[in-house]
Amino acid sequence: MLRFVLTAQLALLATISPVNAQQEENFDYFATNRQMIRNGVQAVLMCNGLFTSHRTLEQVFDQELAYLTSDRFGGYVGNIDGGEYEVRTDLQAVAIGGPNSGIVIHAAFRKGIGCVVMAPDMTFDDIDSLPELDLPYVDRDANTVPWPNGDLVPTLAPSLNVDANALQAASDWTFDRDTPEQDTLSLIVVYQGDIIHERYAPGINEQTRTRTWSTAKSIASTLIGMLVDKGQMSLDDPLGFEWLPDIRTHEEDPRNEITLRHALNMSTGLYPLDNQGMEYVTGSGMSYWAGASSVNGARQRAVVREPGTYWDYENYDTLLAVLAMKNALGSDTAYQEYPRRALLDKIGMRNTLISADRFHDFILSSQVYTNARDLARFGLLYLQGGTWNGEQLISKEWIDFVTTPAPATADRGQFYGGQWWLVPDDRTDVPADAYSTAGNRGQYVIVVPSHDIVIVRRGLDYKGQGFDNFDLTREVLKAIKPNEGLAANTSPLR
Repeated sequence: MLRFVLTAQLALLATISPVNAQQEENFDYFATNRQMIRNGVQAVLMCNGLFTSHRTLEQVFDQELAYLTSDRFGGYVGNIDGGEYEVRTDLQAVAIGGPNSGIVIHAAFRKGIGCVVMAPDMTFDDIDSLPELDLPYVDRDANTVPWPNGDLVPTLAPSLNVDANALQAASDWTFDRDTPEQDTLSLIVVYQGDIIHERYAPGINEQTRTRTWSTAKSIASTLIGMLVDKGQMSLDDPLGFEWLPDIRTHEEDPRNEITLRHALNMSTGLYPLDNQGMEYVTGSGMSYWAGASSVNGARQRAVVREPGTYWDYENYDTLLAVLAMKNALGSDTAYQEYPRRALLDKIGMRNTLISADRFHDFILSSQVYTNARDLARFGLLYLQGGTWNGEQLISKEWIDFVTTPAPATADRGQFYGGQWWLVPDDRTDVPADAYSTAGNRGQYVIVVPSHDIVIVRRGLDYKGQGFDNFDLTREVLKAIKPNEGLAANTSPLR
């Protein structure tokens, strides 16, 4: 039955695909969507830039909005001197759009969440209807708490195992790129638990929060893994919710065969929406930037391949797993407080905001705002085998899962695990045991267990981008000298 459904759906999609129709008729049927989403991207980036990152309007136009100068967007609305946008500092909100730039999209900062994008028919008057998270932080000044639980970072004596000149060269390699499109904001290197190098670009400091983009996926996987470890979720159980559209024969829906493992391995077999130039036209773009429900959008795709057989990077696959997490937690309150209580507060990630859509469903596929030190703590949790202050927060078995290649990548280089990126088979210049988060605009947390290192690089790259996380790994490791303590646990270069 499933094979027949898949065959029929594939045949239908081959004839009516929006992408094919657009190419054949040379007409952009999605022009309005593109314009609306462009305005939404600017609304979210500008709102968060001003009220989450606490940047100036000039900095926002110069760096955050440089992303909108790529061909897919064609530019941003207005400039530093004004245009069809409105900034309401009293409301901590912005509106983008107008007669010459298209549908007006609003975004507003909400306590504990960051900026929430609003539906096209919503205005500043609707801000109070948006979710927020009023959950107090630990009543201790982070600057008085020693690293890694806090931000009191000691001045370390030079390590015999670290070549300071080589480390500085790696830092210069990171910041001094040969293209302005690779815009490094920060670099942190943690070696044997200590910060041995920390550097920020002008206008950025250790408190500056910027968007993680898809590095959020690795945070989502961690939160889900905690529930799997407790037996509240299972990798090989179906996701366990009803799909859309709501049909009478729900029990016969072939999508019921999709498991949590499939979703985390990016191999659900569901129809791709974020590929072929459509990421900022439909699909998750509507949830990220136009106020649509991330939950409903994720459940609306038809299955076109046997689950587990084909790797396809889709934001909605992550959000399906997050929805399963929400259901496992059992209540809205438990779900909304879970990231803070289970992970962020435990390891001192005080500067991290897990953002949500206007229905308070976490957009844990992309929209997390945090700083470099919090991401260094996150990487250190993995480097320490999932323990923090003596507590096992995530199991070694879960770390094994996320760092094991997804079966569907076997014929393509085994480069992806469970919402973490792995060293591809064809790389021979970095340790095979390294693994990394990866987010748009150059957001990387790289863990190298064999060398006891975590590397964090934050960027606001744009246009061609192209900053390579494993090239960075190679450069940093040039500064680490072999020593007897690590020799027994060193994974050889491939």
